[in-house]
Amino acid sequence: MQLGSTWIDDTYAEAFRLRYARLIVTAADDYWLAAATRAVTGYACSIIACDAEAGPERRLPADQSPDGRPAVALLFFGFSTAALGAALVKRAGQCLMTCPSTAVYDGLPESAERIPLGQMLRFFGDGFQKSKQIASTRYWRIPVMDGEFLCVESVGVEKGIGGGNIIIQADQQATVLAAVRQAVQAVAELPGVITPFPGGAARSGSKVGSRYQKLRASTAEAFCPTLRGRVASRLHPAANHACEIVFDGVDETSVGRAMATALRAGALPDVVALSAGNYGGNLGKFHFHLRQLLAEYHP
Repeated sequence: MQLGSTWIDDTYAEAFRLRYARLIVTAADDYWLAAATRAVTGYACSIIACDAEAGPERRLPADQSPDGRPAVALLFFGFSTAALGAALVKRAGQCLMTCPSTAVYDGLPESAERIPLGQMLRFFGDGFQKSKQIASTRYWRIPVMDGEFLCVESVGVEKGIGGGNIIIQADQQATVLAAVRQAVQAVAELPGVITPFPGGAARSGSKVGSRYQKLRASTAEAFCPTLRGRVASRLHPAANHACEIVFDGVDETSVGRAMATALRAGALPDVVALSAGNYGGNLGKFHFHLRQLLAEYHP
């Protein structure tokens, strides 16, 4: 199967179940909103070693902002509700409460499973904190140097999916980088999905396990061009560079649509192949077949 001159490998991405939360963060202006977003979603690329995978889902228009100020929806993914809850308390406390002018709201329905957030952060107020209930939602007002940090008492957690991916292959590194940027920019317009790695891309694609017992994951040697001839390569014969885009989403539709969008956007003329990483079905129950996605999700 071809997309223009780009070969679409007859393979699938293997994804797995995660839990996710959606925080709505607001700030006085775009500068401080961007600062808060960068901080709270930093070091959140892979839960192989990070406490969460995170990224901005989308900017919210003024009529969807909880307090009328600039607002962004952020998605956070973790292996379990407990692990995600611990990560959110640390990240919100260190990166949102410290950032001037921010406030934090919940982006999921009240019926979702709940984890404490403001309920834990309130203790920073050292007894001076106050609660405020609006409708059925409780918020905590924590005194800080620029006034008060407003934070919702608890946030919802629902089931999501992590590990959807595509692998872009080309002869030249510049071609791969351009294709990655174009694909990530196209996906940024979609709701319900994030690309958590730096700039949306992971050059150090991984496989499950390692010859070193202490490591849970190690380099995906089948896609490393310098190892061609030493291992069974899964690279296109004309490819000397490759890069992976990983997708975390709120459901199968969000991940599948994002992958199809990225495949189409990443099929630049000099991209020789688009592939995906899987582990023979041993890692996760969600299998996203590339050719099927292109047939199912149309522009």
